[in-house]
Amino acid sequence: MNTKPPTRYSLLPRFLMPLDFLGLFEQDPFGNFLFLKRILMSIVGWITYFRYTLYNRVRIEGMEHLKDLPINNVLFLSNHQTYFADVIAFYHIFCAAKWGYKNTIIPPFYLLAPRARSYYVAASETMKGGFIPRMFSMGGAIQVERSWRSKGQDVNREVDKSAGNRIGMALDHGWVVSFPQGTTSPYAPVRKGTAHILKEDAPIVVPIVINGFRRAFDKKGLRLKKQNTVLSVRIKPPLAYSPDESIDDLVDKVRSAIEQDIPKEKLTWLM
Repeated sequence: MNTKPPTRYSLLPRFLMPLDFLGLFEQDPFGNFLFLKRILMSIVGWITYFRYTLYNRVRIEGMEHLKDLPINNVLFLSNHQTYFADVIAFYHIFCAAKWGYKNTIIPPFYLLAPRARSYYVAASETMKGGFIPRMFSMGGAIQVERSWRSKGQDVNREVDKSAGNRIGMALDHGWVVSFPQGTTSPYAPVRKGTAHILKEDAPIVVPIVINGFRRAFDKKGLRLKKQNTVLSVRIKPPLAYSPDESIDDLVDKVRSAIEQDIPKEKLTWLM
């Protein structure tokens, strides 16, 4: 996989950058100031923290796989169950891992200095649906136009070719979360765009398998639907793959890694 130094964006001349130890003038690749992003992440973290620890209980496995990851060019691939609750939980875990936590996000001291070099891929229509999604977009959303789905309807439109460039910029700067099925429906097909990212950027790929979020939250992941639910987040070891593999082989490998192969009993029912 590619190992390269992380990009850095600052309003200061290069020779003055080392003096900005608080990162007050540092930006992400999309022009957002990192210190404002940290403040936003901290606020959202405190607001949502008890949803994962009091009203429900998050059960984390595999945080040891985050320990030695580089600061950038890491792609997390996960199945998807809600629009926002999944990725907010990941942000909590990433920040806790930065502070050396092991399979827990208790206590929330890590919210005093969140990990700002974090991004997630989201459908543009999702991020434009009101004040809260627009605010969440400032926390690292990489907005893409889905070519197959829009406003709950199947569509067939031109592929958003600029999305790969934006994801590549985010990978050069930090960690990126992507949901390769592009929908919260279970066992949906993995989109080939994910395989193209693996071939073009060759990131370290860390699969994540989640469960329980669909039961605990509404589809957007903003409203509590059921309390006392176990929210399972299982972080798997980095995926072994080669960028030289075919698109179809990479798609199959990703689908298996996030455990979204259709179960045999469902295949029998469909036949």
